Amino acid sequence: MALLRRPELLFRHLANYAELFRSELSAMGSSLATRAAGAVVAILALLLALGLSGIAVMLGFLQGSWHWVLVAVPGAAWVLGLVGLLLALRSTVKEKVDDVKDELEADVRALRLIKEANDD
Repeated sequence: MALLRRPELLFRHLANYAELFRSELSAMGSSLATRAAGAVVAILALLLALGLSGIAVMLGFLQGSWHWVLVAVPGAAWVLGLVGLLLALRSTVKEKVDDVKDELEADVRALRLIKEANDD
C-alpha cells in the first residue's frame, strides 16, 4: 500500500540499485584491467627470468665460481614474475557479485517483513 501512495520511493530505490550496478561494473572493469596488466607483467618477467637464469648458469659453469649477482639478478626477475602472477590470479569479481546478491537478499527480507507486518 505504501508503494501506491509513494511511488517515488520505489523509483528512488531502483535508481539506487542502478547506481550500485554502475559502480560495481566500473570497479569490475578496473579489476579486470589490473589482472590483465598483472598477466602481462608475469609473462614478460617470467620469460626474462628464464633467460637470465640460463645465462647465469652458463656464466657460473664457464667461470667455475658462483658470484652472488648470478643468483640475485635472475632471482629478482623470478620474484617480479610471481608478483605479476599473483595479481593476475587474484579474484575480485566474485566478491563484487556477492555484494550485490547480499544487497538484494536484504531487500527481499525487508519486503517480507513489511508484508508480514501488514498481514497481521
